[in-house]
Parts: sequence; C-alpha cells; structure tokens
Amino acid sequence: MNKTSILKKLILDDDILVMPGAHDALSSKIIEIVGFKAVTMGGYAASGASLAKPDVSLLTLTEYVNIARNIVQAVDLPLFVDGDTGHGNVTNVQRTVREFEKAGVAGLFIEDQVYPKRCGHMEGKQIIPTAEMAAKIKAAVDARVDEDLVIMARTDAIAVSGIDEAIERGNIYREAGADMIFVEAPTSREEMVRVNREIKAPTLAIQIEGGKTPLLHTKELEELGFKVVVYPNATVYATAWALKELWGGLMRDGTTRNFMDRMICFDDFNNLVGLDKIRELETHYYKDLFESVCPFLINSR
Repeated sequence: MNKTSILKKLILDDDILVMPGAHDALSSKIIEIVGFKAVTMGGYAASGASLAKPDVSLLTLTEYVNIARNIVQAVDLPLFVDGDTGHGNVTNVQRTVREFEKAGVAGLFIEDQVYPKRCGHMEGKQIIPTAEMAAKIKAAVDARVDEDLVIMARTDAIAVSGIDEAIERGNIYREAGADMIFVEAPTSREEMVRVNREIKAPTLAIQIEGGKTPLLHTKELEELGFKVVVYPNATVYATAWALKELWGGLMRDGTTRNFMDRMICFDDFNNLVGLDKIRELETHYYKDLFESVCPFLINSR
C-alpha cells in the first residue's frame, strides 16, 4: 500500500490519528522511531527553523518542497504538509499540488487566507471569498495524479467572521472536493463541538502550545469527533528551548559537560542516523562484491 492510501486509511480509522510536526528530516526520524504512524510539516516550524523568520509567507514553494522531499526520504511514514494559500491563484494551487506530490507527500492542505498569509493563531488575518477558495479546492483535486492524495481545506473564518461562517465554509469546501476540513483556531471547547457536529466531513484539530485553541488530551479530541490531531510547533519550540539552555550553559560554564544528561551523544547519534547501515553498504560494494567479481585483481597483488 502506498503512503497516500495509508494516510487516508489512518484518517478514516476509528482511533484518532496523532501527527507530530517535524521541521526537518532529523526531527521526522525521531517521530518515526518513537512509534507514531504519520508526520506533518507546517509552515510555522519550517519557516522558523529554516529562516529564523515568522510564519508570514516568507518561505517559498520550492523551499517547502525541498524540506518535504528530505523528510520523505528520511522516513517510511506518510507526510502531510502545509500548502499555505496554494501560493497564489488556481494555477498556482495546481503547481503546488503537483510539486508536493512529486516530492512524495501523502497529503496537504490549502487555506482561505489572503496572501501573504500569517500563522492561524496570529491577529489581523483576512480571508478570500468563499467561491474563490472553493475554486482553489477544485483545482487542487483536479491536479493530483494519485486519487488517494489527501487534500484538506482549511478555513480561518472564525477569527474574521465567526464560527457560523467557518462551519458554512467548511461544508462548502467539502462539497468542492476536500477530503478533510480544518477549522483553524477555535477558542473554546464549545466551538470545537460545533465544528464536529455541523461539518459533514472528517475534521482535523490543531494543538499549539500557547495558541488560541484549548489543549486537550488526544482521547478527548477523539470523543469530540476529530479524526486527526496535529502538533505542528512543539518540535521547534522544544528545540529552541534546548539550544538556548545548551549554549547559555556553555557561555556560563565554559563547557557542555553539564548538559550531557540531556543529549544523545556520539555513538547513539550515529546509530540514530544509520551510520551502521552506511558502513554495511560500503562493505557490500567495496569489499564483498569486489572480491567476488574481481578475484584475479586480488590474486595478482
């Protein structure tokens, strides 16, 4: 089964799908090692890690795609990515879908903010007309080659026009062909209940530490009706905190020795990134095959 089909099945399973966020290949590898079934990559974390800039449409499509491609090559998990606004109009949306699909992602979402967008939990958002966004979703669906590539529609209407319009838009985007709906930044449990009761589609919840949406246990989110929950920023937040502690300690103490109980050190890190497999491959080609294919060269020495 290919990764797109795996992701679609995981979304439709009875148990909620928990997708931690990665900002690069290494963070995705750790997500795989600890046992999660899928991984996501959002623009907030990718922009913060790659550019040290906020999520305000500074990261380009090609930069996004390169990060996604590295993650796909690093892990066997399905990858679900942030397609932002589709990086333009309907023709840009179609290129966005095709580029991500060629990179090997299993799904992506398009949102209805005005470009340049901003993180869904920031103030001052604006949204495009409903019909324009519905056209983008239709264009995205038409552009995919694999019918199992998951296309999700995100609406930021709560912050602009309220929960009623967000729900109305969610249902319209579903009719336009979206496989899943994401209502961004509900501010209460009651709004989260309404999203699942009134939108006739699989729904996604986002959990952002310090954001507008209540942080709930995954089982509670499942009971509310969400099919997927993502934690897109936790990895980059934790990484930033750890690096601040590490380098602050070096500046203060003159050594990193005091931080070693919070590190994966040399040998363990080499194992994490697969050095043993690289060495086995080198041995296979440079020693085992060489000796079997060219014994006359060895004997003539």
